[in-house]
Amino acid sequence: TYGIPFKDCLILVYTAIEEADFLAIDGEFSGISDGPSVSALTNGLDTPEERYTKLKKHSMDFLLFQFGLCTFKYDQKDAKYVTKTFNFYIFPKPFNRTSPDIKFICQSSSIDFLASQGFDFNKVFCHGIPYLNHEEEAQLREQTEEKRSQQANGVGTPSYISPSCSKGPAHVPDEHKDFINRVVEKVEALFSSTEKTVDLEPCTGFQRKLIYQTLNWKFPKGLHVETMEIDKVVKLNVCLRLLACDFYWSKGMQLNDAVGFSRVIHAISKSGKLVVGHNMLLDVMHTIHQFYCPLPNDLQDFKEVTMCVFPRLLDTKLMASTQPFKDLINNTSLAELEKQLNESPFKAPQIEAAEGFPSYNTAKEQLHEAGYDAYITGRCFISMANFLGSFLTPPKAYVSAHSKLIEPFYNKLFLMRIIDIPYLNIAGPDLQPKRDNVLYVTFPKEWKTSDLYQLFSAFGNIQVSWVDDTSAFVSLSQTDQVQIAMNTSRYAESYKIQTYAEYIQGRQQEKEKQPPTSKSWTEDGWVQPHYPASATSSGFGYPRYDASARTYFPSSFMSTAGTSSALFEVPEAW
Repeated sequence: TYGIPFKDCLILVYTAIEEADFLAIDGEFSGISDGPSVSALTNGLDTPEERYTKLKKHSMDFLLFQFGLCTFKYDQKDAKYVTKTFNFYIFPKPFNRTSPDIKFICQSSSIDFLASQGFDFNKVFCHGIPYLNHEEEAQLREQTEEKRSQQANGVGTPSYISPSCSKGPAHVPDEHKDFINRVVEKVEALFSSTEKTVDLEPCTGFQRKLIYQTLNWKFPKGLHVETMEIDKVVKLNVCLRLLACDFYWSKGMQLNDAVGFSRVIHAISKSGKLVVGHNMLLDVMHTIHQFYCPLPNDLQDFKEVTMCVFPRLLDTKLMASTQPFKDLINNTSLAELEKQLNESPFKAPQIEAAEGFPSYNTAKEQLHEAGYDAYITGRCFISMANFLGSFLTPPKAYVSAHSKLIEPFYNKLFLMRIIDIPYLNIAGPDLQPKRDNVLYVTFPKEWKTSDLYQLFSAFGNIQVSWVDDTSAFVSLSQTDQVQIAMNTSRYAESYKIQTYAEYIQGRQQEKEKQPPTSKSWTEDGWVQPHYPASATSSGFGYPRYDASARTYFPSSFMSTAGTSSALFEVPEAW
C-alpha cells in the first residue's frame, strides 16, 4: 500500500471498512489552542457546553492534516484480528479558481514537537489529499451542472455534442463560406468512410462557433466535436456513444478528486461501524468540521450531527478511566495504557497485519504516527473488551465489538480534567453535578491566585480554577462554608461572589436572550444512524473490580484526570 495514489487506493479503503468488525482512528493537528493555555482551555469546572464552546472557538482554525485509520477484522478460525492500516496526509488544495481557498493557523509548539518526531511536512503540503465539506461539494456540483447546461446549449463551451434537434441553418458570412463548406465536405466524407474521426484545419474562435452551428443543423445526430490543438470530429455509433460524455465524465472525476479525503469519512459514516478513538473529542470535532460542515454553536446540535455522522463511538481513554478498569490502570495516556494492558490481569490480543499492509512492533514505539496510534487504540480496545468477557459465566476469551458488554461505553467521549463530569454524552443528557461547594468570583484584572487564597484563608483548603483574567471558580472543602463566604462578601466593592447555581442561572439567561441559530447542517441530508443509540443513562453501571474475589462491588463512576494522548504520523503519503 506504500506510495499508491489516493484515488487508486480508495477501493482498498472501502473494502477494508466494509469487511471490518470495528474501526480505530486518530488525527494529527497543526495546533491545539489559538489563545488560552491548555489548562485554561480545559477548566476543571467547565460544563459540557462551556468545554464544547471553548474548543470550537479556540481549536477549529487549526488543520487536521494527518488522519490514521486502522480496520480490525476478527478471524474466527485462527482466533486473531487482521488489521489494515492507512495513513492519509491531508491538505486543502483549491480545486479551481472558484473553490474555497482555506485559511488555517499553526501553533509553533505543536509544529516544533512534530518536527522533533520526524514528521514529514512535505507530504502534507506537497502531496496532501484535498477535501471538501458537504456545502462546498454541493456548490461545486452546482457550478459544474451549470457549465454542463451552458455547454449543452453551445454557450461558452470548448467542445460541442450535437443534439437531436435542429434550430435551422446558421448565417455564415461570405468570407467564411469556403471554409465552412470544406468542413461540411470532410464530415460528409467521414460518414461514407470506415474512418471514425477526422481532423479539421485550424480556425478562429468565430469560425469554431460557425462550425458548431452548421454541424448542429446539418447533422443533428451522430457527431461529437471536441477542441484539441486541432479540431476533431468523431463519428458517433453505439460503441462510441461514451465518447460524447468524456468531457462531462472528466469534469465529474475532477470533482470527485476535489471531494478527496472526505470520501473516506463518508464511507466510515455510511458503514455504521463502531469507531474507536483515544481521548477523541477533538478528533471528532475536527473531522466533522473539515469534512462535513462547520460546527454548530449549540452543543445539542453538535450531538445530533455527530450521531448522524458517527452513530457508534467509543473512547478508550474513558473506558480505561471507568470501572472495572479504573482500579487496575494508573495511567491512561495511550502509550502507558498499551503497556499496562499487556500485563496481568489483561492479555495481549492476537493481531496480524493483512498482506501488503503495515505491521507494527509495539516494542519499537512509533507514537505520533497517526496510523500507528490508531492501531494501538484498537489494540487497547480489544484487550479491555476481552477482559470484560472474563466475568461471564462461563468466561469468554473473545468479546466482539458488537457485544452488549460494550454498549455502556458507546457515544461517551472523555472530557479532560473535569472530575465530576468525566464524559460528554453524545447520545443523551450530560451529568449535572450540583457543585454546592463551588463559588464563582469576579475581581480586578490585577489579582493573582495568591489574592484568592488570601481572600478565602479563613475557609481552609480551597481549589482555584481560573475562568479568565477577571474570574475564577473557588471550591471550598465544606459545603456549609458557602453561605458564610457569601455573607462576608456582601458589602465588598472590589470583588463579587456568586454561588455556582447563581452562575449557571445567569449563563442560561444570557443564552435565552440570544437569537436561535438556524440548523443549516440539516439541509444537506445527513445520513441517519444505522444503529440504535445506546441507553443514555448518566452512569455506566459497571461496578468496582476486586482481583482477589474476582467479583464486582458497586461503585460510583469516577474519572482520572489525565493528559492528552500524543499526536501522530505513519506509512507513505497516499
